[in-house]
Amino acid sequence: MAVKEPITGFGVAVVREDGRWQCTALDAAALAELDAAITELRKMRSPGAVFGLLAVDDEFFVIVRPSPTGVSLLLSDAAAALDYDIAADVLDLLRVDPPDEDDETVWPEGDLEILSDLGMPGAELEVIVNEVELYPDEQLQMIAQRCGFDDQFSKLLDEL
Repeated sequence: MAVKEPITGFGVAVVREDGRWQCTALDAAALAELDAAITELRKMRSPGAVFGLLAVDDEFFVIVRPSPTGVSLLLSDAAAALDYDIAADVLDLLRVDPPDEDDETVWPEGDLEILSDLGMPGAELEVIVNEVELYPDEQLQMIAQRCGFDDQFSKLLDEL
């Protein structure tokens, strides 16, 4: 089930504190293990919003938003769980069965309202997720733009 080749992509921690956005790179382990991403994000204590954006192998993205009561998640393509441990971990945490291997449909799984308090209503996030001809980094760039941290996001990606 697991992809054994090195996973490419990026993980970005996004923090909003005192009305300002900060983006920092997450450790590469965050792309392979959901627990690693959650642990790293929980270490970033902030009174403001803290969430992670993970773009995995140009295939899908995950939004991870820890809170004191648990963690909110959005997986852009549920079928990714058939090939990637991190996507399977997301479905496990959401208590959702992975799709059948024959199913070619792309659909998101998780909380589409995950960023609604930051200017990204669920309906708009769903439109971005359904833009299947875009790469995950392009979809995440659209999310960053809508929420207002696209400058910080782009600058960090240029450095990666």
